Amino acid sequence: MAGKAEVIILTKMHKVFLAPSILSADPLNISGSIDGLENNFDWLHVDIMDGHFVKNLSFGAEVVYALRKKYPDLFLDVHLMIDKLETILPIFMKPNGASLITIHAETDSHFLHASLSEIKKAGFQVGISLCPPTPVSAIENVIDLVDLVLIMSVTPGFGGQKFIENSLKKAHELVSLREVNKLNYKIEIDGGINADNFIRVAKAGVDVLVMGSAVFGNENPAMLLKKMKSQLKEEVETF
Repeated sequence: MAGKAEVIILTKMHKVFLAPSILSADPLNISGSIDGLENNFDWLHVDIMDGHFVKNLSFGAEVVYALRKKYPDLFLDVHLMIDKLETILPIFMKPNGASLITIHAETDSHFLHASLSEIKKAGFQVGISLCPPTPVSAIENVIDLVDLVLIMSVTPGFGGQKFIENSLKKAHELVSLREVNKLNYKIEIDGGINADNFIRVAKAGVDVLVMGSAVFGNENPAMLLKKMKSQLKEEVETF
């Protein structure tokens, strides 16, 4: 039907990770918000915004290191929405911090290959992110370097936005590209994911679902995540 994003329904099992975004957590009690999830999640997503690349400010590197200290075994999925990578990136590449560092295809494009290589060489998993207008073709020359591709399914910078349906076409394309080139990167999506659409998005081949307000704005986020994990296991992770 015209105007509808194509959805690919996978015919093989794939693990789906739930990654709550602390951008929507209680800013005065982030650790309390995390503890309230009762471990019913897989990764913790940390959005770093510099007020330049996106029109918002969020956390600094000290939050990442504080999270690692409090939650030593947690997978910290750190998403850098920043300009001036050569200045800011090293601050996030110290030991005992992020598990995975994602940078944007749209920032410092001339040094993209070098920045991705630097992150990987330092021992971190590495991701690359695409804003809604940016095509998958923009990262084909570096996609063999990454462990993850993050599709922004809203305009980055603020939580609570509506899911952009065309994002599923990118997921479809990334699944095909991964299979053709025999690569192993995960596909992550962030923006507008909620209890109404997460199964459909996962069935498009997405491996990691980032959710902010849908989780932390819920009256019982732990129960919500538990139900979502159960539904994923039943409808997506086995066929």
